[in-house]
Amino acid sequence: MTIHIETPVLASRALSLSTGKNVSLKMEALQPSGSFKTRGIGHACETYKARGARRFISSSGGNAGYAVAYAGRMLETPVTVVVPATTSERARHLIRSEGAEVLVHGESWMEANARALELMTPDDAFIHPFDDPLLWQGHASMIDELARQGERPDLVVCSVGGGGLLCGVVLGLQRNGWGSVPVIAAETAGADSYAQALRAGAPVLLPGISSIATSLGARQVCDRAHALAQEHAIESVVVSDAAAVAACEQILLEHRVLVEPACGASVAALHGASALLRQARSVVVILCGGVGVTAGQLAQWSAQFAA
Repeated sequence: MTIHIETPVLASRALSLSTGKNVSLKMEALQPSGSFKTRGIGHACETYKARGARRFISSSGGNAGYAVAYAGRMLETPVTVVVPATTSERARHLIRSEGAEVLVHGESWMEANARALELMTPDDAFIHPFDDPLLWQGHASMIDELARQGERPDLVVCSVGGGGLLCGVVLGLQRNGWGSVPVIAAETAGADSYAQALRAGAPVLLPGISSIATSLGARQVCDRAHALAQEHAIESVVVSDAAAVAACEQILLEHRVLVEPACGASVAALHGASALLRQARSVVVILCGGVGVTAGQLAQWSAQFAA
């Protein structure tokens, strides 16, 4: 059994016209749990279960927790997700709807994560939201599909929070013989832990997250994501919250798909002054999805930034 589904690649006429590039979208927003997380987390859960795990424990107030809960239901394995108090009631409901136990602890993901680790027993597997090679292997499957579905692009754009998606994308490019295809890693100001890590020469701990793109809110990227910049052509692009929200509006209008600002950051990066983008003709954007937004919330943000 495979937890994730194969997702289509859609040519985006609207984004192609507005950028002067051939832009395609890898539609990860269509995964069963609403985001690309289904891939890596599904792969990790299958692997840990095969190794004898009898319960999955995770710490996430959003897409990762929902993906673990979904994978647990598919694999008929109990799941406990520890979320911080800042997690929305909607996110808690979604996780519970998959049959998982939700525990609330602390004000930040780091505090929730510490509590999740304290709950671990020898029968449990810990499912990290982004820092596990099994996750990266699972996420890389989207590039395996891309290689079957179309021609080699000149550029891939993805969002970066903790770095799990970026690690998976680069791994996928390398294992499909596309190691020379560069990547733009997009994030929002106020959640730009990757850009700051590249500037500092090492992962740095942000004092807090001030962006509305809370799914990008890992205060520190994983070591592997930082190290990849030495092995692969990666350009960091930081966009504003307003630009990310405008991009979400564009995706909803043109493709009738609702995504989070964390995902909108990648689309917004298409409208920036990136050196890699200038050189590219064909671009694939990983439309990573996310369930942490409603149509009403998006309208509220749009009105806020318009004002």
